[in-house]
Amino acid sequence: MSENARKRIRLQLMWDRLIAVVEEQAQAILRTAFGSVVREAGDLSTGIYDLEGRMLAQAVTGTPGHVNTMAKAVMHFLDRFPLKTMKPGDVFVTNDPWMGTGHLFDFVVVSPAFYHGQTTALFASTCHVIDVGGRGFSAEARSIYEEGVRIPHMKLREEKRLNEVILSILEANSRNPVEMKGDLLSLITCNDTAQQRLDEMMGEFNLDSLEELGQYILEQSYAAMKKAINKVPPGDYAAEMKLDGYERELLLRARMSVLAEEILIDYSGSSAASNFGINSPFCYTEAYTFFGLKSILAPEVPNNHGSLRLFRILAEEGSAVHPLPPSPVTARHVIGQMLPDLAFGCLSQVLPGKVPAESAGSIWVLPFSDDGNTAQPFNVMNVGMGGVGARPGKDGLSVTAFPSGVGSIPIEVTESDSPIVFWRKEYLPDSGGPGEFRGGLGQVIEVGSSNDQVFTISAATFDRMKNPPRGREGGLPGKPGKAGLENGLCFKDKAVYRVPPEERLILELPGGGGLGDPKMREPEKIQEDLEAGYVTHEGVLKDYGQGE
Repeated sequence: MSENARKRIRLQLMWDRLIAVVEEQAQAILRTAFGSVVREAGDLSTGIYDLEGRMLAQAVTGTPGHVNTMAKAVMHFLDRFPLKTMKPGDVFVTNDPWMGTGHLFDFVVVSPAFYHGQTTALFASTCHVIDVGGRGFSAEARSIYEEGVRIPHMKLREEKRLNEVILSILEANSRNPVEMKGDLLSLITCNDTAQQRLDEMMGEFNLDSLEELGQYILEQSYAAMKKAINKVPPGDYAAEMKLDGYERELLLRARMSVLAEEILIDYSGSSAASNFGINSPFCYTEAYTFFGLKSILAPEVPNNHGSLRLFRILAEEGSAVHPLPPSPVTARHVIGQMLPDLAFGCLSQVLPGKVPAESAGSIWVLPFSDDGNTAQPFNVMNVGMGGVGARPGKDGLSVTAFPSGVGSIPIEVTESDSPIVFWRKEYLPDSGGPGEFRGGLGQVIEVGSSNDQVFTISAATFDRMKNPPRGREGGLPGKPGKAGLENGLCFKDKAVYRVPPEERLILELPGGGGLGDPKMREPEKIQEDLEAGYVTHEGVLKDYGQGE
């Protein structure tokens, strides 16, 4: 074996080890986080960056919205805290939506890594905290100032000394102060854990710096992504998507230009920013657009600065995909998590037969709280998931968070933390879009009070109730979502609703779109769906023209 081959094998082993380091970083958050959306659903991300703030590796555990926003966020810290001013034990923090991950509920924590007295890398981590004050998790705010406490780039720890002032301010403004502090400390802990594992790795491989390894990672990833892009015929391709919005429907427009050195997505012509908190800051728009492109073109290529820098995004300032401060942005999922499907719409024109149908997209965040007039105050969160669009050669996944990838929160956890009871949580038959390959099913969730008191639910992220996930290549749309009370009251917008003690909240989450002509679906698969309860006899007759 040549010396060059041995060197490449050694670099690859170190690359794999680096991914293991940041994966343990993520697992440290899961083990120590206080908030259920983090420890149960995995709403987090971790990664390691070179001394220029370029992402080298990310954990397997995490969401695209966190991973790909954090890829840019670290550079903002370096702009404010030059590397030469950092000391061992320092930790920096922000929850600025435009320089972090898109809304105030996500805190980004960055720690410099030192080895033998020299800075070697930067570790970053982020997770969703349950409450930052303001209006809570609601789309009702008309500006960022109403949405909660906004922390600029600051030191959270200085040479092992915690900044108790910041922690005190955050605790004083949160409805869940214990969880708030606990989650921030878990972010610090996970970065410290990563530092320990990196020290062990550098000692084992006899390294003084990560410069050579970092350069290898970025060059290899860039080359692999460029190779994938070069397989796509050059040209311009356009797609549109309508969303329910809040005060009005939103139109998202994307024009994809496949060039020799990059892929450009231009969102010019998309709707202006909403007056309510459903807008997607540019960093979040970039994050999910990048994810959509990469998941089709080169899912096997590692996600880092090298592979991501071949994608470029343009958007008009003041639009719903590039709102400017002080626009409200709490429920940025509504737009941001739909963008992969918009990218898929462009890609389907140049890669027929290789792109899935549309999915439910945005998760339905379920923030439950008291109405302010009770002796038992509470503020908890669960999540609802719809169906994934049918995939080339396969049915869509049912009740799966795509593209966010977050897991579910066990209902027992929410019930133990609040006077909320889940009476029903099950697949919604006939909700998957008909096609040769059926869309994934949504679910029906029924919730009530366990102690005869009023509670509230914020419908901030409920979408696709008017504009269901579309099918592709002859496939039909999935079933639209529906939300309301047992008495027949239907939720018409993304407001906060009161649920009386004698009533129950009933949610029907949208199903994924179908792929291919429904007439081409194999009878055996239809029969299997009937036996599993995924479709009804009435649905089969209506959607596939078959019945007993």
